[in-house]
Amino acid sequence: PDVIIEAQFDDNDAEHGQDHLQDTLTDDIKKLSLDTGEKGKAAGVTGVHRTKQDDGPKVNDPRLLPDEFLQRTAKVVYILEKKHSRAATGFIKLLADRNSELFKRCAMFSPVDHRVPRVYVPLADCPPDFVSKPEAYSQMLFICRIVDWKEDSNFASGQLCKSLGQAGEIEPESEGILTEYGVDFSDFSPEVLECLPQNLPWAISPGELAKRRDLR
Repeated sequence: PDVIIEAQFDDNDAEHGQDHLQDTLTDDIKKLSLDTGEKGKAAGVTGVHRTKQDDGPKVNDPRLLPDEFLQRTAKVVYILEKKHSRAATGFIKLLADRNSELFKRCAMFSPVDHRVPRVYVPLADCPPDFVSKPEAYSQMLFICRIVDWKEDSNFASGQLCKSLGQAGEIEPESEGILTEYGVDFSDFSPEVLECLPQNLPWAISPGELAKRRDLR
């Protein structure tokens, strides 16, 4: 039968790595082998005989199976281009384990966008009274930029760039979105402003209007 075996990742798979995935795939292949064998026995009872030439490959060895029975796997070997700005909008809070050494050095940054991982940020980047009054900053939006993510850590490392203001207000939320997507929203420089017409009021001449497409 045309059966495709798919090994799906969950949190435990991510922890145990490729070896766990391979074991899972091998177990599924063995189950398929047993099911096929049982069907063969049932067919033999009804008088259908099979020769050695009709037998398929030994499914105990995954390398001998046809491609349609295997789930392809791969690993990232090189980051060609970083598309994300590594900046995120979110909130800061104290770590849960107050007795750990990490509690004395770092706070936890939780991004609003759940596709971005949580980040350890230095307490030195946080407001001076954050440790004594963390509740005062529970609804304060911050911009954090991820700088590293070690292989043996569940969370990335980053730096707080700035405080945006209260969550839910238009200006802080808008600035956070523009920063995340790497949009430069700073004021135009004098050199750019000098390119604009200086004699005001300025109007498009009839000749220009005739050869332009009007999208107003």
